[in-house]
Amino acid sequence: MSIGIIGKKVGMTRIYTDKGVAIPVTVIDVTDNVLLQEKTLEKDGYRGVQVGYDDQKEARVNRPAMGHFKKHGSETPKREVREFRLADGEATPETHPGIDTFEEGQWVDVIGTTKGKGFQGTVKRYKFAGQPASHGSMMHRRPGSIGCRLTPGRVWKNQKMPGRQGNYNRTVQNLQIVAKRPDDNVLLISGAVPGARGGYVVIRPAKKKNAPAVK
Repeated sequence: MSIGIIGKKVGMTRIYTDKGVAIPVTVIDVTDNVLLQEKTLEKDGYRGVQVGYDDQKEARVNRPAMGHFKKHGSETPKREVREFRLADGEATPETHPGIDTFEEGQWVDVIGTTKGKGFQGTVKRYKFAGQPASHGSMMHRRPGSIGCRLTPGRVWKNQKMPGRQGNYNRTVQNLQIVAKRPDDNVLLISGAVPGARGGYVVIRPAKKKNAPAVK
């Protein structure tokens, strides 16, 4: 199944197997994923579904967006809206399957936004060693020379320099769903996923590992 699920990162913990092995897992809340719109080949040029997650106040949504939500059966606007492409021949579900989208043991890819560190220098951003820190040196954390006025007479592309660190969209592939807890509407996924607690993530079937066989 190509459809994925939107969730919110709750935090990390560990669970133990029957053999006493500790597995670090990330807890992701996947409550109230709803289908908003169906994308058709005739109208949109591709097949897919639009999924919404996490209610928010109507006062924080403009009128066109509110009209879109109500037109497609969502009485409350959603904070996060994502689209998922459907495979050829795959039927469009009537409702979002929610936590039942994935099975325990299935491999997934998780997409999130990394923690933002703001504007940082090269020592923190790229682990530069810095310049001498004694005998009157004023270059403790400076990057040093970035080029020369002779050949080639310019700064090379991709030169490591100060700049924004973090706050990038990143995908972690081939994580495994260790456990599902339907009563709490949370998934326990092995390892760490991008982002801070409370950040939105998208969970989709792994592209490089096959889904479990249908029983």
